[in-house]
Amino acid sequence: MSKTLTEIAQQLKDANKKVQLIYGFNGAGKTRLSRAFKELIEPTNADSDESEMSGRKFLYYSAFTEDLFFWDNDLTSDTELKLKIQPNRFTDWILKDQGQDQNIITNFQHYAGDKLTPKFNEEYTTRYADGREITVPAFSEVTFSLERGDDTQTGNIKISRGEESTFIWSIFYTLLEQIIAILNVAEPAERETDQFDQLEYVFIDDPVSSLDENHLIELAVNLAELIKSSSSSSLKFIIATHNPLFYNVLYSELKPKSGYIFGRFDDGTFELEEKKGDSNKSFSYHLHLKQTLERAIAENRIEKYHFMLLRNLYEKTACFLGYPRWSELLPGDKQVYLSRIIQFTSHSTLSSETVAEPSPQEKETVKFLLNHLVKNYHYWQQEQNNG
Repeated sequence: MSKTLTEIAQQLKDANKKVQLIYGFNGAGKTRLSRAFKELIEPTNADSDESEMSGRKFLYYSAFTEDLFFWDNDLTSDTELKLKIQPNRFTDWILKDQGQDQNIITNFQHYAGDKLTPKFNEEYTTRYADGREITVPAFSEVTFSLERGDDTQTGNIKISRGEESTFIWSIFYTLLEQIIAILNVAEPAERETDQFDQLEYVFIDDPVSSLDENHLIELAVNLAELIKSSSSSSLKFIIATHNPLFYNVLYSELKPKSGYIFGRFDDGTFELEEKKGDSNKSFSYHLHLKQTLERAIAENRIEKYHFMLLRNLYEKTACFLGYPRWSELLPGDKQVYLSRIIQFTSHSTLSSETVAEPSPQEKETVKFLLNHLVKNYHYWQQEQNNG
């Protein structure tokens, strides 16, 4: 049933679960959903002081979080490249009040490598540019350098978009670690600060999709462990992603009873479909089948059994997305024809049909149908590091 974003946000709130996992295609509206949920939990008040953390009920990581960071490319001399931080209550607290800059650097280097080194401006400074005096608050800029093995370094480099995303996530993750540690103290009077006493929800939308698979799995495991460590507090988590592997690892680690598929209809309305039990565990096998077929196509090693793998991939995708028949995922104008080819080839029984080497036309069919699935059902598409 189609709903507005506000209605779906209410559905998530009414579920009242510790953890809710959402899978949604790129462009489905996950970031907009996070905003709708924020307005439901913590409506924007023109009279409120957005710089204060006390009384906040909602914390989220999304594309809006990344918008707080922007590059000063030093177009004049191209030597002082800096990532600037838009002042906000959370980065001020974690950097200035808590002094967690070194932990942020450690978390970042865990995924980006220890050669790439961020450096925060730790002091309030003034500088001159274009004949003007500029005031630079402490912890409002970050520069990056590459450390060499001979104790030298290449300073003031501009990092890739993927590395930048990883760095911003490292700030948020370090912030979340501190908040959970504070809220895990059972007695509010014994906590080091009361600024998070009213915090109810953390909404995380696609933290880092530019990581390689090994680091993405590690990030998911680390996030799951952090969430599980908050079991003594009433804090609730909503995590949305378009990445099937990330979703699968989180589901396996956190073991919720169900997850959700989030989608948008052509008329601008939305749907949040609950997926229970094992239907949430098919992502890893999907990914394995896809990679096996891609490798066979790239190396021109397609054999008859690849039709069976292709059918399996279509079947599991259809099952997960709720289609009654896998053939409904085939191109509409060729459904009957292609369905017969796949069924005939994947269930060959006559001796003359068991030749391993398919014809060139059959090889092209495997390539065509895999590309069709990836192109039209976007959760197979992994974001590439733009850097």
